[in-house]
Amino acid sequence: MTEIIRKHTNQRMSKIVIHGETIYLCGQVGVRGTSITEQTKEALSRVENLLIEAGSSKRHILQTTVWLSDMKYFPEMNEVWDNWVEEGYAPARACGEARLASDELFVELLVTAAAKA
Repeated sequence: MTEIIRKHTNQRMSKIVIHGETIYLCGQVGVRGTSITEQTKEALSRVENLLIEAGSSKRHILQTTVWLSDMKYFPEMNEVWDNWVEEGYAPARACGEARLASDELFVELLVTAAAKA
């Protein structure tokens, strides 16, 4: 049986779960009350830092689900995303509209990545 490693765990969730060669991150958001651009930058920074801690990198992201509080933010979020993702390393991605945990949050990212080879 493959070991499951959980990091930054509390009663509700773990920020990082590693199972075999796969890394799962909890939803990452930016700072409440800032713009969609700033929230997206912050969420991506948090993703990158957690992946590094888990022994991976943004080049190893397999799939990302992007939740926006309103699809009107799609172009601005994509501008930040496109500047962050390195050419040739784009993961499978889906984007949808959802009610987030706070009215001040505009974007949340769910990421699954592979461990570095």
